[in-house]
Amino acid sequence: MYVVIAGGGKVGWNLARELIDKGHEVTLIEQTRRRYLTIEEELEHAVQYGDATEMWVLERAGVQRAELVVAVTGDDEDNILICQMAREKYDIGRTIARVNNPRNRELFDLLGVAPVVSATDLILRLIEHEVPSFGLVHLLDLHAERLEIVEVEVTPSAPAAGLRVADVAMPEGSLIISILRKGAGFVPKGDTVIEAGDEVLIVLDPGLEEGITTLFAVEA
Repeated sequence: MYVVIAGGGKVGWNLARELIDKGHEVTLIEQTRRRYLTIEEELEHAVQYGDATEMWVLERAGVQRAELVVAVTGDDEDNILICQMAREKYDIGRTIARVNNPRNRELFDLLGVAPVVSATDLILRLIEHEVPSFGLVHLLDLHAERLEIVEVEVTPSAPAAGLRVADVAMPEGSLIISILRKGAGFVPKGDTVIEAGDEVLIVLDPGLEEGITTLFAVEA
């Protein structure tokens, strides 16, 4: 696979190194001269100097034949622009963009730049997973489909504890898809009784998280 990476910061440099080690062809574009020279000592011809928001720089890097373009500069506007050019100008089917400021996430969605990666979001999900009292754990966000999959551990005082699945007043737009109990997972039936300590996986429309928490993760 041929990959063009825009941005030679720690993320871009390490990503290029890993991809090359796995046998992929990579061109990394870095616009800071000093940084470029440092990277060139290791990656040699796999790094080019220039501003990846300029078309001639992308074309010099061979973007026309790239199978994947990854934009990981420190500027969200640049990452959006690079991915848009890759898709619309050069018809690259796969792009990945880094979101530096989570507040800009909506802008990426609005402009159709996906998938995106946010270090802040990843760390937040780790915190959610490691601290059960945090409540819901977001397992998957399908922004284009406007769906989420969350995991929540049922607390002893939660309204859903002790109820059959069919009797739980789930918010409209949400559905229990699996239950993890004693290390094993299963798809529940309507007469399956939810127990305290169960980890329940739910698919839901965005915005229903509070209703789910109220049902499954109420503290005494």
